Amino acid sequence: MKKTFTTYGLMAFLMVSFLFSTGTVIAQEETEATQEEPQKERPARPAFESGLLFDNATSTIQPSKTLEMIIQHRFGTMDNGVSDLFGIWAPSNIRLGLNFSILNNLMVGIGTTKYNKMQDIQIKYNLLQQTRSNSIPLTITLYEVIGIDGSADEKWGPDYKFSNRMSYFSQIIFSRRFNDKLSLQIAPSFTHYNAHIVDTLDHDRIAISAAGRFKFSPQSSIIVSGDFPLEIQSISEQSDVSILDSKPNICIGWEVSTSTHAFHMYIGSAQNIIPQENIMFNTNDFFDGGILIGLNVTRLWSF
Repeated sequence: MKKTFTTYGLMAFLMVSFLFSTGTVIAQEETEATQEEPQKERPARPAFESGLLFDNATSTIQPSKTLEMIIQHRFGTMDNGVSDLFGIWAPSNIRLGLNFSILNNLMVGIGTTKYNKMQDIQIKYNLLQQTRSNSIPLTITLYEVIGIDGSADEKWGPDYKFSNRMSYFSQIIFSRRFNDKLSLQIAPSFTHYNAHIVDTLDHDRIAISAAGRFKFSPQSSIIVSGDFPLEIQSISEQSDVSILDSKPNICIGWEVSTSTHAFHMYIGSAQNIIPQENIMFNTNDFFDGGILIGLNVTRLWSF
């Protein structure tokens, strides 16, 4: 009996020792595997609350399967003062748009604008995303707007063809979120029109845009931007580029944002709304009375 007890006791001791040694080996292997696997870089929070800042796109793309509705309204300029209530009674412009995020880094959109009955198709793609560790210090975004002028055929004269209606705006956006308060971006762009009704205008234009946001409360920010058309003789069809007379689009305003809304109220100098129209045709001088009131509202739905 004593021999049997001793035998069972020895067997139990060996089994317990085996289990503890096996568990220790497994734990060591898991620890080593965890240490060997590099930690996945986490993207930084978007530099801007909305994919839209005044008339400009930002590098922000909403999460995949998100639908964004956009309303952009521009009153007339304040040149006439009280007689048209500082532009509120003057002829105004409005755009309605829908953007859908197919992926976390890919958005497509459509829109319609009152001026010229302009229809637009937009594509935005985040090529590179800023990380929280700053191993990638910038977000780099590609942005394209295809415009289709819906005006009557007679606008282009006897040689009308559908391609005359087409215009294109291509931009690369470099943005950075510096901290919870400050975000900046800069964006060179190229605009092309297939046809113009005014012979003194170029078909192509290079511009540079800059924008910034300073967040001073959980929901409110000061926002600024400027679009600056460049007079480059080498791509101009005119012997004197000074006759082109396209003015910068400068905007200063206030943004209020929530998890599903963004609201902009501001003063700016361009009334055409879509970027290629502003780059080519803006004649309002921000520093010489060419100021108007603008409003933007965006609303998000997730699916």
